[in-house]
Amino acid sequence: MATAQTVIPLYMGSIPNSKPCNVVEKEPAPGRVSGVIIPVLYAYLPEKRDSINSAVIICPGGGYARLAMDHEGHEMAKEYNKKGIAAFVLKYRLPIDAACVENPETVALMDAQQAIKLVRDRAIEFNINPDKVGVMGFSAGGHLASTLGTDFTNSLIPNAENTNLRPSFLVLGYPVISFTDSLAHKGSRENMLGKNASAEKIILYSNELQVTPQTPPTFLIQAADDNAVKVENSIEFFLALKKNKVPAEIHILQKGGHGFGLHNKAEPSFWLDEVFVWMKTNKFMK
Repeated sequence: MATAQTVIPLYMGSIPNSKPCNVVEKEPAPGRVSGVIIPVLYAYLPEKRDSINSAVIICPGGGYARLAMDHEGHEMAKEYNKKGIAAFVLKYRLPIDAACVENPETVALMDAQQAIKLVRDRAIEFNINPDKVGVMGFSAGGHLASTLGTDFTNSLIPNAENTNLRPSFLVLGYPVISFTDSLAHKGSRENMLGKNASAEKIILYSNELQVTPQTPPTFLIQAADDNAVKVENSIEFFLALKKNKVPAEIHILQKGGHGFGLHNKAEPSFWLDEVFVWMKTNKFMK
């Protein structure tokens, strides 16, 4: 369950890209949420800060149909707090709830952009460095995070302050990266773009094809025996980062399957420690 100090509405007033509907938010399984109508940030602010005052926004996965809020969200935030890093768990709207939004394709990315804008705009209040705000994502949440990291110049939200929407860094756990036929997690693609997505849309949202030298430094982790999302998603993204000379690190575990969160029972190790080492190497924490 969430133990965040503050639950922050993502938008003040009316929620953009929304319309009245009969969908009701519910918890179809413990720690899972579906039918998100009101997107929010759960703020976890540590008592003792890392001297760099970094922050991370966490995007749980769930195939763009639901959100694994606990093991891919709240549990992660608490571990970042132990290292003195502020964490914000994003409960974002889902394209599968098409009856509730004007444009299902863009609704999750809109909420992710609003999250990074909100955190940076309130950096003084949160006692964080706005230049050290990263995004972490798992599974379809990894697709959302990597889309934010490759499509940050296309603002989907009002941004009169011209707040920088580019994440400072990305941490991607068993991420959906590609929507191409050979690599796609078909459920995520269909929930976002429908069953008859155009070739242009498939290319646009295949993030291994959208990497540039401006894509943020990235840490990737996935298991080789992932039967839900092919491990080549992480590998192709890493190779694209390397080609563009973007600092990147990839960890391919022999076993673990999909959705292991913090605790990979097949290979008992605390992989998040490797993330913290990588963050120190890249001066996102001390």
